[in-house]
Amino acid sequence: MIYFILVPILVFILMLILLHIGFIPPRLIESKTPNDFNMDFEQLKIQTAKNKSLFCWFIPNKETYPLIIISHGWGSNSEQMLPIAEQFFQAGYNILLFDSRCHGKSDGDTFSALPRFTEDIEAVIEQAKKQLSFNGKIVLLGHSVGAGAVLYAASRRNDVSAVISLSAFGSPQWLMTRYFQDFKLPAYLICFLNAYIQWVIGHKFDEIAPVNTIKKITIPTLLVHGTDDKTVPIEDAYAIQNNNSNGYFLSVDGADHGSIEKLESNAHLLIDFVKDALLLPETSTSK
Repeated sequence: MIYFILVPILVFILMLILLHIGFIPPRLIESKTPNDFNMDFEQLKIQTAKNKSLFCWFIPNKETYPLIIISHGWGSNSEQMLPIAEQFFQAGYNILLFDSRCHGKSDGDTFSALPRFTEDIEAVIEQAKKQLSFNGKIVLLGHSVGAGAVLYAASRRNDVSAVISLSAFGSPQWLMTRYFQDFKLPAYLICFLNAYIQWVIGHKFDEIAPVNTIKKITIPTLLVHGTDDKTVPIEDAYAIQNNNSNGYFLSVDGADHGSIEKLESNAHLLIDFVKDALLLPETSTSK
């Protein structure tokens, strides 16, 4: 009798332990720097929540141009975003890339999730305004979880001028439900696990879901999504765009979730969006 009681309890505890392990992303350490892309840079450390330090690259360019703050995705790092950063740099923009907590060379933490990405973005914004030289206008660009985080940050602030979201999921609930369904878990257990995750991260999914935060954004916003994204189906992007009253949508043919190189090939469209959104003069490919 005790066996039949203990086994389900132990299985349940093991499931929660595995869930917590899943909130710790794989740590990919940078092997290249902006110098490998012919960009001079300054290495910075920025303090974020819980007195943690973020590893950052500031790539200065024209002081009369905006600052592009770039947030990578889950299990990634700043190096993965350098190809897109290079395109903006060639157009004259100042660039700030950073590793979110538990990623790259930044400090670790108990877990990583969209709200913590957002905390890190906001810490970077505050420090950039105090320390870095640019024209005062800030553009946020994020990929995957970073894309959801830049949308959430933009919905809470009045010092961001434009946002570019690459491959954002519509809602953490949709993302996690699809993930759990792959394991053939019953609906009642998926419902419990989603509730437990919300308790762990301290935020309701509805509060941080891009499909909802987009409604609160009053600045120009560009959503970019690959047509072949197998991690986050393009239908998520359509759902976000349906609530995007201040922006534009770009689908990238053949791009999967991690196809940064395909997104890079469309960087000129991202740059045009920023130029038009901020009413900037024609950009140049030289400093």
